[in-house]
Amino acid sequence: MTDDHDPEGMTRRQLMRHTAWFGAAVVLTVAGGEVISEIARPGQASAVQDARALRFVQISDSHLGFKGTANTAVEDSFAHAIQQVNALPYRPEFVMHTGDLTHLSTAAQFDQVKQMMSGLRTGQVFTVPGEHDSVDDHGQKYRQAFGAGTKGDGWYSFDVAGVHFINLVNTLSLEKLGHLGTDQLEFVRKDVAGLPSDTPIVVFSHIPLFAMYEAWGWGTDDAVQALSYLKRFASVTCLNGHVHQLFTKTEGNVTFHSATTTAYPLPQPGQGPAPTPVTLPAGKLRDALGIREVSYRKGDPGLAVKDVKLA
Repeated sequence: MTDDHDPEGMTRRQLMRHTAWFGAAVVLTVAGGEVISEIARPGQASAVQDARALRFVQISDSHLGFKGTANTAVEDSFAHAIQQVNALPYRPEFVMHTGDLTHLSTAAQFDQVKQMMSGLRTGQVFTVPGEHDSVDDHGQKYRQAFGAGTKGDGWYSFDVAGVHFINLVNTLSLEKLGHLGTDQLEFVRKDVAGLPSDTPIVVFSHIPLFAMYEAWGWGTDDAVQALSYLKRFASVTCLNGHVHQLFTKTEGNVTFHSATTTAYPLPQPGQGPAPTPVTLPAGKLRDALGIREVSYRKGDPGLAVKDVKLA
């Protein structure tokens, strides 16, 4: 197999990896700029299981309110994902939902997802919005429900155990691709200006911050500018949702991880004219849904990421 690039910038080998990881449980460890992957096995030790590590969970794309054959009960699968988080053998420091909490951004849907996430056994719950969370009001209802303490249109940052987390909004000024805008870019520049270069950086967004598949809008048009402010940091990890499937890519000091969903799968890049919900054969849906466990041990060169399908 060659590494010839396709028109959207992904190699054939990356696409094959993307296919192989779809719905799988994979441990990804970033070491020396290289992403090392292996299938997670019962009883296998990992940084995620290390009680001394900072451990958190990413969930994404719950789409509460969706009605369709791809998943006729998204509320049930989201509830199952919450139960799976609560059944972990540790209490995560926080849970991050990377957008599309709702499907149609109604007040009732936001209230439902907020009530459901209040049952998570974790230190804190954080969110960033998806485009489905701002269907008709530029994200106003989202910010009323989840925007306390944020800046601008909902962006913010925080620190835990020596790791700096940046939470971006790239779903409000959509033409074709995701967009951050000048105000948010300036926020990123100022936010990291005083940090030492050995500070681990984690960036959350809904739409990928790399050109995963621009024909479907799977990228952010001004992400290069945002990432330029992070070039001096030794370890930068970007975690996103939106694409409803697992994908990992490393560019220089930055590793990108796209997460799966708790609602329904989308086709792989280029398979079909548009990213519309995929209806799987009976009994196969759970294999395409899941949660993500992430951990960081001080002194490690990067984060350990474990993607686990719904049991």
